[in-house]
Amino acid sequence: MKSDTEMRAQRSQAGLPGGAARLCAFPSELRAQLVTRDGKSFFEVTGYASVFNRGYEMWDIFGSYNETVDGTAFNDTLSRSPDVAFLVNHRGVTMARTTNGSLELTKDATGLGQHAYLNAERQDVRDLASAINDKLVTEMSFAFILEDGMWNDDCSEFRIMKVSIDRGDVSAVNYGASPWTSIEARSAEFIALAKRMPAFAAQAAYTRLGARDDVVITVEAPAVVPAVEPEPAGTEEPKTGYSVDLVSKRFKAQCGE
Repeated sequence: MKSDTEMRAQRSQAGLPGGAARLCAFPSELRAQLVTRDGKSFFEVTGYASVFNRGYEMWDIFGSYNETVDGTAFNDTLSRSPDVAFLVNHRGVTMARTTNGSLELTKDATGLGQHAYLNAERQDVRDLASAINDKLVTEMSFAFILEDGMWNDDCSEFRIMKVSIDRGDVSAVNYGASPWTSIEARSAEFIALAKRMPAFAAQAAYTRLGARDDVVITVEAPAVVPAVEPEPAGTEEPKTGYSVDLVSKRFKAQCGE
């Protein structure tokens, strides 16, 4: 088994932990209120998609570590007018988007704030607004590409220094304390994801499953292909048909050669 010192040394040389594509969720004071804009009714949804300098646990192939988002991480990507969508749980039909002015992203001392103006004529928008006001949806998450970061001296904490949110999204999410709200209904999805997940995520899942008392991890042995016994000498079936030499002679005879 590798020592902590060896694992930290390898982690420091491995580059960006966990790959570049990320989803990060944060508790957020989500609010939804009905407003009028350009003569139409919208639900204005506000909250923080990311919070600066607030650590959260992450895993890579070497184990767990703490991660934080630096206050300068969004400076470059926001200056480039990124194309960002507002979604629910990172899925479904876009509810707002920066490209048409219905989603506004701002940065302050707390984190990455967002103002989304959602068309009140849509049923899914009314359902989300009701869930937010009933405190059923209380968190936000953002999808981004990690471009740069740095480890602390003992590689126990990674600080995100630069991200790109272009073609990403900010989402209202309902993960709460238990993200697996319907584990039975989604079990097939989880198994399919397990086959495609990157090595670092598979290793983290394997480690956590191994620590559970109610899970027994077994490894299937490769299928054994039975050996084919050679045919005893003299048992070959007699070959039928004509030899190439005989066919050639007959062909020449018919041609008068």
